[in-house]
Amino acid sequence: MSDQIILNADVRERTGSNKARVIRKIDGMVPAIVYGDEKETINIKLKLNELTKASENELFYTQVLLIKTGDNEEKVVLKELQKDPAKGKFLHADFQRVSRKTKLKVVIPVSFVNEDECLGVKEDGGVVAKAIREIEIMCLAGNIPESIDIDIKNLHLGESIRLTEIDLPEGSEVPGLSEETDQMVVSVNAPKAVEEEPVLEEGLEDGETPEGEEGSEEAGGDDSAPTESEEDKEDNSES
Repeated sequence: MSDQIILNADVRERTGSNKARVIRKIDGMVPAIVYGDEKETINIKLKLNELTKASENELFYTQVLLIKTGDNEEKVVLKELQKDPAKGKFLHADFQRVSRKTKLKVVIPVSFVNEDECLGVKEDGGVVAKAIREIEIMCLAGNIPESIDIDIKNLHLGESIRLTEIDLPEGSEVPGLSEETDQMVVSVNAPKAVEEEPVLEEGLEDGETPEGEEGSEEAGGDDSAPTESEEDKEDNSES
């Protein structure tokens, strides 16, 4: 497990759109709330630069975060992050409290292990086709994986791995997964055939006839030349 992402926050006393604008423009901070786990909702504000830096880490969107407000610490997950559509700056953030036993629905990236050693590629000349790059799972907040690792070393040409065949962390599941909703994750396919253009003989341009073909036509004579008629054949035989 990677180091936990920590956000330092200040409690904000007043709320409302006017106060939020002051927090953004003058204080250079982002208003946010922390709620859930049968506790009181608290209003906080986060430093814009700190929040921006944290958001650059992909784990910010899937892992449990730690928000510190003075001596108080809150374990949370990000539920919503609002941005200014024009400027791209963060406007507001919602965080939900979690405990280790809280079940969460999170999107986890897929990591394909031993891709360079895949038998279907090395022995059969196949190509790895990745149909899914991330998977939504339901798991305990204290057991969120960084990635779903799928070993494809022993995958041969024409073989595949589907969602129902993936080993998930203990206590995790893909919501609503069944035989009807199952789908391909990765497969090894035959490479697509590439049609090659015909190679012209060196020195010839399109439409030119290779040497030798013209001569054979002359040797064979002109198809349009007159032939001996049946009457001429009879006259010759009588004579």
